[in-house]
Amino acid sequence: MVKSKFVADYQLNASKKIVYPFLSTASGLAQWFADDVVINEDKVYNFIYDGENHYAKIVMQKNLHGIRFEFIDKHNPDASSDDPTFLEFELDLNELTQSLYLRVIDYSEQDDEEEMQDIWDGLIGSLKEIIGA
Repeated sequence: MVKSKFVADYQLNASKKIVYPFLSTASGLAQWFADDVVINEDKVYNFIYDGENHYAKIVMQKNLHGIRFEFIDKHNPDASSDDPTFLEFELDLNELTQSLYLRVIDYSEQDDEEEMQDIWDGLIGSLKEIIGA
């Protein structure tokens, strides 16, 4: 199946120190992104939503700036893909306005741009409620 990249920016009225744990920890992600998130001893994240397991590894992490999860095959976690599915969160502080923006980059097999926009608007709405932004 053909993959597509969804990119959206959301303004958050909160500090990076408040927001970042919700993007980078299992407990934070489980509050707004998935039904549950479990990390195993090999640092493989299991995002559980819609009754299904989705396994990912962190392939990039910059404290208080961003994180990228690359989705993997549970049965062959060391296999590399030339075109991996991934989810990336980037935090950017506009120095002029002091506004914090969260950029979501979702590279997946979901190709309906409007549906992706609706999904992410809902997810980020949940995140904003939790952090009071």
